[in-house]
Amino acid sequence: MQIRPARPEDIPILHALVNDYARRGWLLPRSAEEIAATLPDWVVAEAEGRIAGCGSLVWMSPTLVEIRSLAVDEAYQGNGVGGAIVRALVERARSAGARTVFALTRAVPFFERLGFTLSERDRFPEKVWRDCVNCPLRERCDEVAVALSLE
Repeated sequence: MQIRPARPEDIPILHALVNDYARRGWLLPRSAEEIAATLPDWVVAEAEGRIAGCGSLVWMSPTLVEIRSLAVDEAYQGNGVGGAIVRALVERARSAGARTVFALTRAVPFFERLGFTLSERDRFPEKVWRDCVNCPLRERCDEVAVALSLE
């Protein structure tokens, strides 16, 4: 398995993978145009010549970054693909000067195994005002904030 930056030809696969997760209620949907506009912030896991998973970074401030749109193809789940993607995104964030990486998730144990700790959602008002304010689930959100300090 190789983790690499996403390329323009990956967009249809990323779109399908993320929106499959969105249909299940696990992620928010992303349009192909939205993925294309943020492509430099995406990584993919490639295995056996195909995309096994993906994830992206969303900068909330010069020192705060969110891991978002983390999705792994069903055929590759349970093989360390998600963890490899998160570690690659954390390293990208660290190299770019982030001090904190966070995620809103239902997969708390997964992120805890990668060194993240539970956090208060209120700690990330940038996320709340940028994305949560427009989310149809905001009043009944069951996602938990997890964070990793890079300092």
